[in-house]
Amino acid sequence: MVKIRDIELGEFPLLLAPMEDVSDPPFRALCKKHGADLMYTEFISSEGLIRDAAKSVQKLDIYEYERPVGIQIFGYDIDSMRQAAEIIEKTNPDIIDINYGCPVKKVACKGAGAGILQDIPKMVRMTQEIVKATNLPVTVKTRLGWDEDTKYVVETAEKLQDIGIEAISIHGRTRKQMYKGEADWTLIGDVKNNPRMRIPVFGNGDIDSPEKALEYKNRYGIDGIMIGRASIGYPWVFNEIKHFLNTGTHLATPGIAERVQAAKDHLQMSVNWKGEVLGIAEMKRHYSNYFKGISHIKDYRMKLVTSFDLQEIMDTLTYIQENEANFEFA
Repeated sequence: MVKIRDIELGEFPLLLAPMEDVSDPPFRALCKKHGADLMYTEFISSEGLIRDAAKSVQKLDIYEYERPVGIQIFGYDIDSMRQAAEIIEKTNPDIIDINYGCPVKKVACKGAGAGILQDIPKMVRMTQEIVKATNLPVTVKTRLGWDEDTKYVVETAEKLQDIGIEAISIHGRTRKQMYKGEADWTLIGDVKNNPRMRIPVFGNGDIDSPEKALEYKNRYGIDGIMIGRASIGYPWVFNEIKHFLNTGTHLATPGIAERVQAAKDHLQMSVNWKGEVLGIAEMKRHYSNYFKGISHIKDYRMKLVTSFDLQEIMDTLTYIQENEANFEFA
């Protein structure tokens, strides 16, 4: 049984990665329904949180059905991060996660996210202050290093464990790589197999099939897998991986009608949570993933991404659902 403090996550948990503009409550609800064992919010700016910025505060929304759920923060200033952790604790998540992995320029070049990988001593000090500031379990998500010459993740993970973090998730690329090339899990395995490590170690990067999940589980010995991009528009990935790990057989993939229903549910929850205008706008990035690999759907998908009328979008989805015989998987 993998545990983060007293939170039981199962024998080989599958985690939903925190993804900006993706891992919101509507999306998390779908992933929970389809087998995610632990989920994280979109990352929240510590500066925005302590200044009570509306967008940052809204990201604190978590719901009972999501548990266990972690709230993730990022920032470059140690005092601001400590204050943010204190604010987050009052909203009662199960976990506080620190983002030391975001490679995006506007984050990393300010010394936040993966930017702190250029200053490991500061990373350790910041983590220590956050651990001291909260009674909640603190976890970390990070990368192998800043670039090919600074892959210090084995030593860094050990230092972070020794000051009190209770799990670590590692993306198998450097900051310089961004999301390009193939994720290298060798060092993730080295972290897990370091005899001094006693906390759960989760691997992240390029897991897009049940076969790969099984291969990496066996090859690297990690405690679980964090899944990001493979879940966008395909929340079924969690249960598909679990079923394959348990039985060696594949679950039936969702049909067109089931995909449409998931898109409908996602849209309705998005509108309920964000309001109609923003809820419709932010769903547009998901449609191409929900209907990936389906032929003859291009014109209908175009309607979905160009319309701002909720009823028109729902009618289009219903048409696809009721006429699924007109479409097929390419």
